Amino acid sequence: MSLFHLVILALIQGITEFLPVSSSAHLILAPLLMDWADQGPLIDVMAHLGTLVAVLVYFRADVMHMTAGALDVVRGKVTPGARLALLLIAATPPALLAGAALYVTGVVDSLRDPVLIAWMNLIFALPLWLADQFAPRRKTVEDMTMKGALIAGVAQCFALIPGVSRSGVTMTAVRGLGVTRADAARFSMLMAIPILLAFGAAAGLELAMDGAEASLTDGLIVAALSFVSALAVIALLMRLVERIGFLPFAVYRVALGLILLALFGPIPFGGA
Repeated sequence: MSLFHLVILALIQGITEFLPVSSSAHLILAPLLMDWADQGPLIDVMAHLGTLVAVLVYFRADVMHMTAGALDVVRGKVTPGARLALLLIAATPPALLAGAALYVTGVVDSLRDPVLIAWMNLIFALPLWLADQFAPRRKTVEDMTMKGALIAGVAQCFALIPGVSRSGVTMTAVRGLGVTRADAARFSMLMAIPILLAFGAAAGLELAMDGAEASLTDGLIVAALSFVSALAVIALLMRLVERIGFLPFAVYRVALGLILLALFGPIPFGGA
């Protein structure tokens, strides 16, 4: 793979993973629009590894508190770190179970349709804006209940459809619960940790079984660039999200959806 190809894929993954615009959709669209061959499982694994390390580094204090909190849970103590760990534990299983079902049945491959991606961008842009515009902004992550975490986890299942956006749909759900913009973004990014770990494990298993078509050097380049770009995006979003809100991302999603419909047609799955 050319260096240009690797850089574009890494930047797409790093920039879009934590913005509410659907990284999976952009990674599917890039080869279609630029007439590239699929990058293969090694590049996917390394790109997600880079973004995983970025979120671990940026939220290292939360990660350390949750790690200590998990030990507190074993000891029967409910500390702030333990409660945050329990919130993530409650939010994670729905998407893991739904993802496993899609993978086992093979349905996941039928969802990589650019027109479906267009409609998902259009449909989920409105809830993102509505939740941000009209939900109160009084709560923090620490005020969330287990029920609220489970709601965010169920919402995360929709992100298995390319174009929905994992960060977008989870931010929508958490903002809808009355959590501030910054804490909605924070919890959404923390929710990404177990999901990225699970994806990396599944893709790594597939890689071990099928072999790699790309070189390890290419993978390391993608991982490094994904890490740097994702870390910069996380820092920028957390700094600006209270000021700019989610409207710019909703507008972008509508524009992208309309452009894709113009390019690929209005009906998904090649229908007439």
